[in-house]
Amino acid sequence: MKYKMLGDTGLLVSQFCLGTMTFGDHPVYKELGGLDQEQANALVKQAVDSGINFIDTANVYSAGRSEEITGQAIKDLGIPRDSLVLATKARSAMGQGPNDKGLSRKHLIQQVDASLKRLGTDYIDLYQMHSYDALTPIEETLRVMDDLVRSGKVRYIGASNVPAWLLSQALTYSKYNHVEKFISLQAYYTIAGRDLERELVPLLQAQKVGLMVWSPLAGGLLSGKYSRSGEADSGRRNTVNFPPVNRDRAFDILDLLHPMAELKGVTVAQLSLAWLLHQPIVTSIIIGAKKPEQLSDNLNAANVNFTDDELKKLDEISKLPAEYPGWILEYTKADRTLS
Repeated sequence: MKYKMLGDTGLLVSQFCLGTMTFGDHPVYKELGGLDQEQANALVKQAVDSGINFIDTANVYSAGRSEEITGQAIKDLGIPRDSLVLATKARSAMGQGPNDKGLSRKHLIQQVDASLKRLGTDYIDLYQMHSYDALTPIEETLRVMDDLVRSGKVRYIGASNVPAWLLSQALTYSKYNHVEKFISLQAYYTIAGRDLERELVPLLQAQKVGLMVWSPLAGGLLSGKYSRSGEADSGRRNTVNFPPVNRDRAFDILDLLHPMAELKGVTVAQLSLAWLLHQPIVTSIIIGAKKPEQLSDNLNAANVNFTDDELKKLDEISKLPAEYPGWILEYTKADRTLS
């Protein structure tokens, strides 16, 4: 297992992060996994034994059950709490009241205490805003997150699923008001969904913000079990089209990955994950398996290597269509590039 610094910090996290959305049998999340305590314990043990020190959950996953199962697994397995980097998130609705969701001071203070109780710990290593809240000023959110760090309940703060303009605004506010800054962004990024590269990747590079990738197999589409026709496919992609993907481009990529996987003696899923590991901006890839064999297959992506020619072909087949202002910036940079 390799480790990377998470953003502009001294915190080392494994290149794979165990995602726990599959833990718990809440109706909304059951189709994603529905794992009970015993099954979750086995996956956590397998992950930790492989060298993973990074676990990600959220208060909304199975209405809190994911956090409870994660915390109990750590206790059941006797894993030293300080050996793990434990991450969770808040923003989604956790009740029926008007203040039971969002990123307000009231809601976040309530939710961090609830998460600590469910996880069975007295601190959270990485506390993340799960998404954008259009009603709460980002200044309020940053101020309360700064308070949570100062209180000792939280070590670092991160963002997830936010636009580049908001992340830039937040980082600037933190810098000039001397409050905690977001050290990481959790975002969707795959070889079949490279939208992140338009605005967010340059921002992350410039500001030294770490990138945690969720749904690295595009909701299973890049697992290799789906066909262009879809006639004989079975899987949740047939009922849940999430994350949204340009299917024509995705299957053009899969047409290249299948023979490449056969030649290398690996799976299409491993190639898809390995491509992400070859992107310098990626800090850690969140993998949420249902079964031990899935987790093993995903972890073995670390052993996959590409030739320069293979990476070039994958880049060409998956590249984004030209879009303004990207194409004009590319056109005008020639006279200000050092040879």
